[in-house]
Amino acid sequence: MAKKNNHKYIFVLGGVMSGIGKGIATSSIGKILQASGFRVNLIKIDPYLNVDAGTMNPTEHGEVFVLDSGLESDQDIGNYERFTGITSTDDDYITSGMIYKHVIEKERNLGYKGKCVEAVPDIVNEIVRRIKLSEQENRSDISIIEVGGTIGDYQNIMFIEAGRTLKLKNPRNVLFVLVSYLPIPAKIGEMKTRPTRMASGTLNSYGVQADFIIARSSIKLDEKRKEKLAISCNVPEKNIISAPDIESIYDVPVNFEMDRLGNKLLKSLGLKPKNKIDLTEWKDFVFKSKNTKKTLNIAIAGKYFDTGSFVLSDSYISVIEAIKFSSYVLGFKPNLTWLNSKDFDRTTKKIDSLKQFDGVIVPGGFGETGVEGKINIIKYVRENKIPFLGLCYGMQLATIEYARNVLGMKDAHTVEINSDTTNPIIDIMPEQKKKLEKNDYGGTMRLGSYPAVLKDGTIARKAYGVAEINERHRHRYEVNPEYIQKLEEGGIIFSGKSPDDELMEIMELSQKKHPFFLGTQFHPEFKAQPLSPHPLFTEFIKACGGKK
Repeated sequence: MAKKNNHKYIFVLGGVMSGIGKGIATSSIGKILQASGFRVNLIKIDPYLNVDAGTMNPTEHGEVFVLDSGLESDQDIGNYERFTGITSTDDDYITSGMIYKHVIEKERNLGYKGKCVEAVPDIVNEIVRRIKLSEQENRSDISIIEVGGTIGDYQNIMFIEAGRTLKLKNPRNVLFVLVSYLPIPAKIGEMKTRPTRMASGTLNSYGVQADFIIARSSIKLDEKRKEKLAISCNVPEKNIISAPDIESIYDVPVNFEMDRLGNKLLKSLGLKPKNKIDLTEWKDFVFKSKNTKKTLNIAIAGKYFDTGSFVLSDSYISVIEAIKFSSYVLGFKPNLTWLNSKDFDRTTKKIDSLKQFDGVIVPGGFGETGVEGKINIIKYVRENKIPFLGLCYGMQLATIEYARNVLGMKDAHTVEINSDTTNPIIDIMPEQKKKLEKNDYGGTMRLGSYPAVLKDGTIARKAYGVAEINERHRHRYEVNPEYIQKLEEGGIIFSGKSPDDELMEIMELSQKKHPFFLGTQFHPEFKAQPLSPHPLFTEFIKACGGKK
């Protein structure tokens, strides 16, 4: 007799509009169920036809979060890792592009044995297959699946249908959680339930009934609104969870537990907690985040901020969170300022505004826009002994700045910007050049986790406390091996190198010359977590506190 499948699934869907916190709700549910003693895995489904997030514009889509494997994924995967501490796998990220690409390639290879291939059931079956792959890879008890966008998006129908199919086979094993927004129009002054009721009706039209509603709004839901939603959406009042705007996203698991969401979800799935839900360590972190009095003024000099009349800080969300985690553990509250590097392209009086900051970070990026501004900023903080942390492109530009202004290589540059420079400090590796000639741009990226060996007596070695590390990368260009000896003789310390000494992973200056001047070719922010701050960010924040 076949073994009964008792794996549980929770689908998190959005109503009314995107950007209301489905990713944080998914992460928080994962955190709570994890604290209940269950193994969970979290899956993000993006409805885009992009095969992965690598080619998406950060000002439109937000940060590209890179996994250990090198897969370029949605920023919500970063939240999943930060909340649960689970290292995500390739199977935890699904896009429409992945699904359609696989089905079409399978059909071209006669994988369907000449049958007519259709959206239903073949696309739906492939979605279900991938969800099951993730649960098997993670050996989990409960899968929590976030579907990007909103219920009303046409491209989400197949994903909702996949959830419906799973529930049809095992009704007690599948829950649907609707995260929906209840607006309070300023001129009306009343919380309106109609948009959420309409979203629930749309979901019903697909053959799916919401089991829980997480009601997002600027203020707490009152009993009258709960009653209206319960009657109109056919959801028990006890399963309507109020989720008002709060100071920090890290409050969400704690707030959910005030409504006993974890036990309610488990009961609906026919499960009992394996242990008493214990969020003590998480609550301590949240307490520290709110009760620090000493402030630090940190500047982030980037270029992915412009989106019409608004600032999109999501482009650097992992950097921002990494700063917070290290600051809180050291008793500081970071006051972040966004510097558009394009404003510093020409050295003006504005450059002196940098003296107000306790530290400056230049994060990753691609392309020519704002590059000279970043170099001008790096020069100022180096000369004025302001703690500096350069990430990926930030490290490359710090190396270029030093070569230009300290070692006298006036036209030093990266061949990404100036292919004719006589001092190509930053270049592409020979084997990658061959791929570029064939227009194989994806194949030239160094993506995912790579090892690095750390040099004794350096900031990096002291921070990590170990001799070898593994960090996540996302870049195409490297420090040119032909210039390494010259740069080291000129004062740059390459404190982290690949095991074969070919690739420069960390550069820094001696603390006799500068209190903290360090750049990484990798992205340390991808591994920073609330309960495990990244050591390099922590050392940077210590230096910022020392300056203050």
